[in-house]
Amino acid sequence: MPDIICLGEPIVDMVCTQPARDLVAASNFDKLAGGAPLNVAAAAARLGASSGVICKAGGDHFGDFMRLNLEACGVNTEHLLQDPEYATQLAFVAVDEHGVPDFSFHVKQSADMMLSSSELDWSYINTAEIFHFGTITLINTPVRKATLDAVQWAIEQGIMISLDPNLRPALWPDLKEAMRWFLQAIAKCDFLKVSAEEMEFVTGTRDLESGADALWEMGPELVAVTLGPEGAYAYNGHQGGHIPGFGVDVADTVGCGDAFTAGVLVKLLESDTDIAQLDWLALKEIMMFANATAALTATAKGGIPAMPARQQVDEFLRRQG
Repeated sequence: MPDIICLGEPIVDMVCTQPARDLVAASNFDKLAGGAPLNVAAAAARLGASSGVICKAGGDHFGDFMRLNLEACGVNTEHLLQDPEYATQLAFVAVDEHGVPDFSFHVKQSADMMLSSSELDWSYINTAEIFHFGTITLINTPVRKATLDAVQWAIEQGIMISLDPNLRPALWPDLKEAMRWFLQAIAKCDFLKVSAEEMEFVTGTRDLESGADALWEMGPELVAVTLGPEGAYAYNGHQGGHIPGFGVDVADTVGCGDAFTAGVLVKLLESDTDIAQLDWLALKEIMMFANATAALTATAKGGIPAMPARQQVDEFLRRQG
């Protein structure tokens, strides 16, 4: 059974085939499987871990497409539910010449919002070493309650909790509501991955040292702040610092943060040391692996299809010395 279970939103990304400054200027799209927590599950499986998902897609061709893509990566889809009454969420994505995406979500009441606590299999969650989630499933009901119930259950079973908030302001009623749920989610996790923008949103600062420390004080044992091509900053209460990224030819940056998260989780699974006790050498090794996973993801388009295999990441790191 899966060592890493990811609860989240299945999304089919419609990604513009040519660089465009925004969706107004975009034309011609490729259909690619995505959704942040599902990207993490796919990336983890590609990196050699056993992973599974808990989610609800539509009983439509897009839901079938999601299932096939996840299974092709080796992800357990036993708890990917499909509901014929609702549609799978679509996200249209334009990517500019720097690889920066512009998102627009298409379905107003999509299947992922309708996952309920009664549909959760507690024994399935029990099999995990790590439970990963985001905050998109905290925006709407009934999936909000399902997410919180699943997280609480995992905590009670002693399972490591991983969180990537994945801030999407356009999806929230207002940013005060987003902040409220961000803070509740952060307090429940052991590993927190945020972007520099998300760190500033929560803490009010862009200073990496003080921002990471402020986030750590909220409850996580390990905080990682991703910095795009500049790499990441990591802090676990007694060890912290900047770990540089890797230069690559960028196709787009969709899914890079999720690939980074998967890289961290896979290396944590392989470690015998509690995350709060990792020394700087071990922490740096984990973050370099995660940076490499994210960098390779940036060289291909889309989320799930772009996730690199373990052999690719190991070879890339060998070449980098």
